[in-house]
Amino acid sequence: MIDRSEEIASTSTTADEAAGARLFPQLGTMARALWGSPVRNTLWLLWGAVVIVLAGTAYGQIRLNRWNEPFYNALSHHQFGAFLVQLVRFGEIAGALLVLNVAQRWLDSMLQLKLRQGLVHDLVRNWMDDRRAFRLAHAGPIGVNPDQRMHEDARHLTELSADLGIGLLQSSLLLILFVKVLWGISSGFVLRLGGHALSVPGYMVWAAVLYAGSASLLSYLVGRSLVARNAERYAREADLRFSLVRVNEHIDAIALAGGEADERRHIERDLQAVLAMMRRLVTGLTNLTWVTAGYGWFTLIAPILAAAPLYFHGELSFGGLMMAAGAFNQVQSSLRWFVDNFSTIADWRATLLRVAAFREAVAQTERFHSVQSRIEFVDGEPGRLLLEQLRIASPSGCTLLQEGSAQIKAGEHVLIVGEPGAGKTLLFRTLAGLWVWGQGRIVRPRHEEMLFIPRRSYLPPGTLRQVLAYPRPVESFQREAFAAALKRCGLEPLVAQLDEPQAWDRHLSDAEQSQLAIARAVLHVPGWIIIDDLFGTLSGDALERIHEVFATDLKRSAVIHIGANVAPPAQFARVLHLTCNPTSQRRVRETAVAA
Repeated sequence: MIDRSEEIASTSTTADEAAGARLFPQLGTMARALWGSPVRNTLWLLWGAVVIVLAGTAYGQIRLNRWNEPFYNALSHHQFGAFLVQLVRFGEIAGALLVLNVAQRWLDSMLQLKLRQGLVHDLVRNWMDDRRAFRLAHAGPIGVNPDQRMHEDARHLTELSADLGIGLLQSSLLLILFVKVLWGISSGFVLRLGGHALSVPGYMVWAAVLYAGSASLLSYLVGRSLVARNAERYAREADLRFSLVRVNEHIDAIALAGGEADERRHIERDLQAVLAMMRRLVTGLTNLTWVTAGYGWFTLIAPILAAAPLYFHGELSFGGLMMAAGAFNQVQSSLRWFVDNFSTIADWRATLLRVAAFREAVAQTERFHSVQSRIEFVDGEPGRLLLEQLRIASPSGCTLLQEGSAQIKAGEHVLIVGEPGAGKTLLFRTLAGLWVWGQGRIVRPRHEEMLFIPRRSYLPPGTLRQVLAYPRPVESFQREAFAAALKRCGLEPLVAQLDEPQAWDRHLSDAEQSQLAIARAVLHVPGWIIIDDLFGTLSGDALERIHEVFATDLKRSAVIHIGANVAPPAQFARVLHLTCNPTSQRRVRETAVAA
């Protein structure tokens, strides 16, 4: 048998590393996610509105730049009447730009909202596809902290994408328009040195390009390590958050064991890892600030210095000088967009890497599992479940039935027993279709409901009535059926709380949760019930009551109980034996789940 788990683990482990070297495939992954989302048309409309608003703003900036010349000329010539006229024109231009700025802000916020809606919808839809979340959780580092990637990383990515996308588009429009203005101002510039004349058409455009280009190159060289540092920071933040959530979820057991000091050390270790990464990030941002802030301060006089030769040669009036300085500022500011946003781009790039790698791993989960050395799952005729030469790959060897093959018919109650370490939970997950590595064939009854009851059932948030009905809506069952199911399983005190929302996994004891799982089976009456060691959590009257429920209320349902090697209850007519052969299967690495 070929061990494919190593291939799956290695593929998933290197997903982040491979994604880190390819920007355009990551952008393509995000584009596919948004293209298939229900907000696709809304995004197109918002982007169209953004382009219109930015074009209007760029035109307003051109008008404002042209306004500089008559306004400052009126000041230099002491023309009070012309000065007042220009103030009125400024009010008109500034008012229009104010309206456009407010509209741009609203569009930016709405774009962030819809981008997040579309991206998270796609991530959750793929993640919650049949069995994918379980398989991804056991596919290596890429499956760690999926909540962080779908919540915080997705939010951060969409906000940065909207801001950077709008900023880049606006800078590009302003660059195109103001290059034309700046070229016109300096198109006839002649540099005179020692009696020699050198014609430099568009002198101020080239000065702006040289100034912004040097700043961009220096920013890239100093700050290129920020992408990796941001990515590592987010990974360590996710680890810290996971530790805090884990402790909160298991605080009862931790307190009973007196393990607070040990857990505090684990949390402090994760916190130190976060702080160490933050210190590295702060160092990188500080080094980058020397470049960005240095060019920022020099920018205060750079336009005047660039336009000074034209002014002192008498080719520009004072108003023309201010107009040229304004145009130079717009051009170099547009060209320096990369410099001004380098740290943000690095942050965006790191977040894109995490989200794109996660989305790609989720989408490819089925491909990772489409291998030859896997258990075959097929739908057969109703009323019959076949286990044909089933061999399940596990960390300790190969889990299999001593009987080789087995056929279980509708309404039959079968006990599958095994010693500790035989792989009982692994068999349970295999029957559910969660674990696919191994050999053999499972033929499941076509179009018949199968209810799987794990050792600790999942109790969703909501009322007890919703918990019993899960995953169906409450309206699928008669109202009185809920109380009847609770009473049959010895949970009469809970009838009065059917419509109370509670954290039922914390409110109920382990035994009560097991009884509640059987009450759910009584309510649903499925054709097949597969149970992972339920009897081990019950004793005394509660266990006798559950045996009675199996013998009466669920006697027409096929029941397969996988548990410890004990004397079978009376209602179980047949016993199968599970064993683990440590020498017949290559060891599976960390992708295997210990049984």
